[in-house]
Amino acid sequence: MKQLADYILNGNAVLGVEFGSTRIKAVLIGSDKSVLASGSHEWENKLIDGYWTYSLDAIWRGLQDSYAKLCEDVHERYGVKITKLKAIGISAMMHGYMPFDNKGNLLVPFRTWRNSTTAVASAQLSELFKFNIPQRWSIAHLYQAVLNNEPHIKSIRYLTTLAGYVHWQLTGRKAVGVGEASGIIPLDSDGKTYNTEMVKRFESIASVAKMPWKLSDILPEILPAGENAGYLTAEGAKLLDVSGNLQQGAPFCPPEGDAQTGMTATNSVKPKTGNISAGTSIFAMLTLDKPLRKYYREIDVVTTPVGNQVAMVHCNNCTSDINAWVDVFEQFATSLGLNLSRSQLFNLLFTEALKGDGDCSEMVSYNFYSGEHIVELTEGRPILVRGPKSKLTLANLVKTNLYSAFCVLRYGLDILYKEENVKIDKIVAQGGLFKVKNVAQQFLSDALKTPIVVRDTAGEGGAWGMALLAAYMFEKDNLPFDKYLDDKVFCQQKGDCCNPSSDGMTGFDRYYQRFLDCLEVEREAVRRLR
Repeated sequence: MKQLADYILNGNAVLGVEFGSTRIKAVLIGSDKSVLASGSHEWENKLIDGYWTYSLDAIWRGLQDSYAKLCEDVHERYGVKITKLKAIGISAMMHGYMPFDNKGNLLVPFRTWRNSTTAVASAQLSELFKFNIPQRWSIAHLYQAVLNNEPHIKSIRYLTTLAGYVHWQLTGRKAVGVGEASGIIPLDSDGKTYNTEMVKRFESIASVAKMPWKLSDILPEILPAGENAGYLTAEGAKLLDVSGNLQQGAPFCPPEGDAQTGMTATNSVKPKTGNISAGTSIFAMLTLDKPLRKYYREIDVVTTPVGNQVAMVHCNNCTSDINAWVDVFEQFATSLGLNLSRSQLFNLLFTEALKGDGDCSEMVSYNFYSGEHIVELTEGRPILVRGPKSKLTLANLVKTNLYSAFCVLRYGLDILYKEENVKIDKIVAQGGLFKVKNVAQQFLSDALKTPIVVRDTAGEGGAWGMALLAAYMFEKDNLPFDKYLDDKVFCQQKGDCCNPSSDGMTGFDRYYQRFLDCLEVEREAVRRLR
């Protein structure tokens, strides 16, 4: 403990921060890349004027609170204060829209990945580029604002993402990592620059050509993993650490999206490797050994932090409805005078789900709190449907909600497996959903008919992955990024593997077909429930 205290006090620890959908987490790692301390802050997006958003005040309060709690954890464990850091990395929800004027003022509230308001722009740009442009990508938001003739568009002088914004405020540098950049607009094949031809096509659109800016002039600089992306300024230190203990000067790695930190945290950056991150949203990332033959509306093509192409299936909805049901049971337990922690509740309920019927006894639920582009829903309504002969048991209820979290993901991955013949030996999963061992993991393995590995660090998630990217700045001259992860990080990592079972696959297939057959119920709910 004395050695670790001195290590931190001497400024050798590395900080990773990730702005997730429901939690901002800060993680401090040591020389062996293990977690020394952590802190987190819970937050929620709000639907304001038709857009899912987080306020700037919420962004900074959340960052400061998560960092303050990290510092408290350090003091409780090691008895020291953080005054210096070896390196820092910032990650956040990929994509979205944050346009600024020439004075650095945000022109409209941050529009997150969760919005499904850019369908027209997404379709037109996909056709123009011959490349799938998802609704949540920054270029889709920008073009939709142009199509809508929104008042702010002529004042735009800089466009970035949440990770890029926080990084800019802390360092003064307008930059993003390669992977984050690939969710703004597609990159050239070298993975180092925005796609030149697509930028030209966009700038030649009549309505865009009238703007007093060029796309190429308002986008952030692109930097690959391992590059220095600036230093913590005096102003940035005050923004991050309200106690005033943290000194300026720590180097920053390029800011990345949560997809890239997920790949890093699961060691899935090499071709033919894959990972799944499950939280408010759920997405699968399959690193490709060759480009896809054509583009698909359901499949995003982004990159690893070093520029390798990745096929991504991104679903807007995953755990929100599960959390809502857990809240109900928490209220019930409290009304009985039972003081159960959230962890205890999740363990109890998830374990009970293992007793559920194979196909959940003809029940089906839709976990759609927001729209889901893969199944062509612009809005969502969480609903539970059952037949008169369905057995409404606790086990079937929880299992139904867990199954529904994986159905849209299965829909997208089926395209890659069946249309593109993509081969993946196993998939590494991460996220709080997998903290209860061998429940959601087993259901996911049955759903995808693929072995699913969950490592010991699954709960650390993207903040730990971001810290690894920051630490890589000091290793890049010796090792390529994939070798760095293999040799320096995951050589000692352990993990549990669940293989698909015959009964599990059969049960999920029946549930999945019911999910597809009853989608019209969900669509009608969107039309009727206002």
